Amino acid sequence: MPVLNHANGADYALITLYFGIVIFVGWYSSRKNRNTDDYFKAGGKVPWVLAGVSNWVSGFSAFMFVAAAGFTYKHGLGAVVVFTAATWAYLVGAFYFAARWRRARINSPLEFLTRRYSSSTTYFYTVTAIIPQVILIGQGLYILCIFVSTALGFASEQHAFLGLTFSGLELTMICTGLVMIVYTVIGGLWAAVLSDAVQGVIILVTSLLILPVTFLYLGQGDGVAAGFSRLWREAPQGYFGLNGQTGQPLFLLSYAAASMLGYNVAWWQVQRYQSVPDERGARKMAMLCAGLSLFGPLLWILPVMGARVIFPNITEIWPQFAAPEEASFVGLALLLLPHGLIGFVIAAILSATLGQASDGFNWLAATITRDIYVPLRKRFGRPVPGEKHQMRVGQATMLVIGVLGIVAAFFIARTGGAFAFALKYYSLSGPGFMMPVFLGMIYRKTPWWSGMASCIAAFTVAFALLWADVFPAHAYERNIISAITAATVVFFLSALFYRKDDPRSAECRRFDADLRTPVPVDPNLPPASLRDFQMLALVSVLLGLVLIACVVLPSSPLAPPLINLVAGGLLFLIGALLWRASRPAKTKLP
Repeated sequence: MPVLNHANGADYALITLYFGIVIFVGWYSSRKNRNTDDYFKAGGKVPWVLAGVSNWVSGFSAFMFVAAAGFTYKHGLGAVVVFTAATWAYLVGAFYFAARWRRARINSPLEFLTRRYSSSTTYFYTVTAIIPQVILIGQGLYILCIFVSTALGFASEQHAFLGLTFSGLELTMICTGLVMIVYTVIGGLWAAVLSDAVQGVIILVTSLLILPVTFLYLGQGDGVAAGFSRLWREAPQGYFGLNGQTGQPLFLLSYAAASMLGYNVAWWQVQRYQSVPDERGARKMAMLCAGLSLFGPLLWILPVMGARVIFPNITEIWPQFAAPEEASFVGLALLLLPHGLIGFVIAAILSATLGQASDGFNWLAATITRDIYVPLRKRFGRPVPGEKHQMRVGQATMLVIGVLGIVAAFFIARTGGAFAFALKYYSLSGPGFMMPVFLGMIYRKTPWWSGMASCIAAFTVAFALLWADVFPAHAYERNIISAITAATVVFFLSALFYRKDDPRSAECRRFDADLRTPVPVDPNLPPASLRDFQMLALVSVLLGLVLIACVVLPSSPLAPPLINLVAGGLLFLIGALLWRASRPAKTKLP
């Protein structure tokens, strides 16, 4: 059985450097926030390239590097069908949803519900979504930290702090959660977008390196092609076809439907469409995400397939994991990458999950501030708070939500949460909230209460079937299909009660007219700052210099220091491209 490396001081130093960079990005972003538009939707000034990279990275988390890696390890090439499903969802977004979200003319994601349905629907969604969203943040933090603390070797250690005793896992959750809170509270959506760009660089370089070194190892000195040939010969029967869940049409249909919802009407997605200057930028953003979602997954799916041959008995390496195959990606990193890059991989998984979690409580804080706090002040006869006041309320809300996320992570850890729970939890909590948004954007002649009715119907049916334990072997498919079906039936039945002359339908009629009217480009909107590209270029060069310096560290024959040098070169190249992108376009003379 191959012997894995262990993280050392250099790896810890690189992880610490990453945390420092993330906090710096938060401080850098805070200087852009002059009002709540800047704080919650970046003032609509984000270049479509940055918005697209941020959007794509937000779809990643430790779930992709851990649970999805375990799925790939078991099912093989069929995982490509599952994990490229976002491509088709983004293409639908490019040709339909991108322009309509820009035309929605909303300042916070859930304002859509007020315009399309009613303010009551917004209150209903906000109150009912707080607990599920906090649990999702805590779950993501838990999945991330159980992986990181185990990879670093101190998950089961006990540490005394301020008179209290914490496990290594619990301390990891506290430290990681606090960094997530700090940079998002300070910087708002700008911090999320720019830190996502840094995370995209880390994920790209890591994936580009894991792929060739895995197949060079498999090739045993005869090259990458020999590695692929060995995988073909030694992989289990059926590994290159559709097998297990990837061979079940109902599962694939359910996963495709969930992807269509998640990548078109999830609130973090709405924020990204609102952050770019115009409809053209929104379409370009979606097309970029479609391309990245088609080719990007191959960079980690193929290496994990190779791990099936390298680690045929992976349980012997990771006996502490309930599903040891979920450590296949990190196992490759610990086997084949030198010190320095090991920390880089851990930072990549940290960065992916932090970005997704921070997006979660960013939109929730925006909604609580703009759609709950401000209207309630008006209702009680208080003056409308100023921009600075609203921004401070948003920051305080983010702080509270982030702390609750850490508490939720502690609770999940102590009740035996598992990676597989993530998929089942989403299937219960996602479609019920998103179907009224999806349907309401497509069809707009339903009464003001139809959104709440279809949402309640989806949750009622899904939880009733869960309670009755119907089709327990296909719980994911049952939850997705039942929620979508119930929401759709109730939504269109409610259309029978639609009255055009109802005063409560007036705002929906204006909303319908807005969706049919393109948003004119604001000639007074300042161009996107090219300094952001310069900042990202300098961060890339800094990380490249650090990795090149790591060539002096002790290494193993399987993980030569040359790999650090290659990684540093890639980062220099990315930095040069980003710096070139920061140069203003030359104006042609007439």
